[in-house]
Amino acid sequence: MPDRPSPQDATEAALFDECRDAVLSYADLCTAGSAAAHDLATEAFALGVREVRAADAGASRGRRTPRLPAIPLMLTAVRTTAAAWEAEGLGHRLDPDLRLWLNSPQAARYPGPPLHRPLALRALRDLQEADAALLWLTEVEALPLVVAARRLGLDPAAVSGELDQVRALFRDRCRRDHLDTPMDAECRSYARLLDAVTRPAAAAAEAPEDLSRHLATCVGCAEAAACLRPHGGALPAALAGGVIGWGGLAYLERRRRAAEARLGPRPPVPAAGGETGDGGGRARVVRGSLLAAAVVLSALALTVSLMPFDGKANDAARGDGGRQSVADPGILPLPTGPSAGASPAATAAPPSSPAPSAGRPTATGTARAPAHDDPDPEPQGTASPTAGEDPPAPVSSEPATACQVRYRVVNEWTDGFQATVTVTTARALDTWRVAWTFRDGQRVGQMWDAEAAQSGPRVTAGATDYNSSVAAGGTFAFGFVADRHGANSTPYAFSLNGRDCAVA
Repeated sequence: MPDRPSPQDATEAALFDECRDAVLSYADLCTAGSAAAHDLATEAFALGVREVRAADAGASRGRRTPRLPAIPLMLTAVRTTAAAWEAEGLGHRLDPDLRLWLNSPQAARYPGPPLHRPLALRALRDLQEADAALLWLTEVEALPLVVAARRLGLDPAAVSGELDQVRALFRDRCRRDHLDTPMDAECRSYARLLDAVTRPAAAAAEAPEDLSRHLATCVGCAEAAACLRPHGGALPAALAGGVIGWGGLAYLERRRRAAEARLGPRPPVPAAGGETGDGGGRARVVRGSLLAAAVVLSALALTVSLMPFDGKANDAARGDGGRQSVADPGILPLPTGPSAGASPAATAAPPSSPAPSAGRPTATGTARAPAHDDPDPEPQGTASPTAGEDPPAPVSSEPATACQVRYRVVNEWTDGFQATVTVTTARALDTWRVAWTFRDGQRVGQMWDAEAAQSGPRVTAGATDYNSSVAAGGTFAFGFVADRHGANSTPYAFSLNGRDCAVA
């Protein structure tokens, strides 16, 4: 990519200034080296400019051609160019995981028939370009509202209200596009119910059990559920995954880091209903990802309850710390500092035997602990009860049969998977908190029927308002979609309210 587009070409100059960091950041994720990243970004930029010119030419003749805003348009051009490289025998220059994805059915959806494309891609393209740009800059590029407003020439004092309106428009487009999508009879039967339970006014309503089971096994409907909850913290991951495709969560993390490096940590932005969750929701999605209401853990909680710590899970979706920087001062520099990615740390081995935790009260029968409490205590050791004593004692571990977990991978693809967790408890519960540890750096994105939090390899799934009470001998279940890069081993160290669970 040249230092500057030709001075007489104002369109290219404006696009270059707006998109260069984003294009090269994603091109770096997609390639096997800095030289390849530069070449991919150069070709993608040329392709993107041609698309912009074609759309502008149609508009000048009175035909409005819907197109994406500048940054997502250029990012899709990177993906399209990478697919062309693979087809032309240049795949050795691409990331190996991307090559697998490019030859999968998931990749075929993006250039395929419009009604089969990802819902977020279709809905974003249907919006007015200025509205779509505001949504993308705030939700995916992680820009503060004031900065996004200035870039788009909007009134900073009124931009918060405009963003709420754009989110509502986006949800409406997603709803219409979802109903237009070809689907089987079962998915069709749940389409209108899914619309009803994902409306902002129905946020506190109980989700029907049959719908929850369906979302746990249907990737398409789960994708639609994420797009239909614009205020639930899932929107950044839904947009990045639906528009970019492969590497969407990794790109989200890079852009968040780049924004923080330039502007400092982003303060919470009031969302609909007076809640502050815009910035925090983005961090939860990209770290715990892609559709969950995560909790920011304190340093004490990390020290006490999340050991051993798997440092490589901090890397955004894949370790790229060993790669050379793509920075070329005369061409197209990458953002420095945190945005460049972190080097993966050595993976901690699973604990051989957890130490006893005497004196710790049980969590059963109490409200869920606030963020400053220990959110996920390590499994306690087994205490031998005195003869004649009725086990378990209040401070000792539950027997192995106190809870049983069934972990099942429902669906799996190149860079992600869908799983369900079913728990049977021997005692009645007023609330519950299930935890486990991933072995291979997996990162939870969307979770349903539970509230997700993740730090390092340790994941905690907490009860929701509608399923917190469980009878003795009862069973509850929840599902999630997660990002993976490489192996996808079964997690270990499952616990229920801090007590060990047997794995079925």
